[in-house]
Amino acid sequence: MYTVRQVLQEKGTEVYSVSPQATVYEALQLMAEKNIGAVVVLEHGRVVGIFSERDYARKVVLQGKASRTTTVGEVMTRDVLYAKPDDSIEDCMSLMTAKRHRHLPVMEGDRLIGLVSIGDVVKAIISDREFTIRELERYITGGHSSVG
Repeated sequence: MYTVRQVLQEKGTEVYSVSPQATVYEALQLMAEKNIGAVVVLEHGRVVGIFSERDYARKVVLQGKASRTTTVGEVMTRDVLYAKPDDSIEDCMSLMTAKRHRHLPVMEGDRLIGLVSIGDVVKAIISDREFTIRELERYITGGHSSVG
């Protein structure tokens, strides 16, 4: 079973963040520069929200707010869902699908250690399934399996 920890080992643990006082424009600049769809919102080292492209579209653009004067704290998603390092990728997929969230901060205790996106989860599930298929093919054809 593929875990969140394995995903973070492959993709890295760097998390981009902003404070609630940052402007939406500043957050969007960071997201564009890093080619990411969301940033974690930290205050005094604590996760207080997440700001995503969806938040921008629905809470800034559609409400006629200005990105240069609106703070991230005004429009961020406050109800943050989390993953733990030992959670399975399947559990993450279920949670993300059920709650319609595309990003999950990864918490170990009260410490932020990474962020997984729906793309990371899909990639991991596909990789895990491909591995299983290769092993089954080896078994069927009489090859030696690396599964012990």
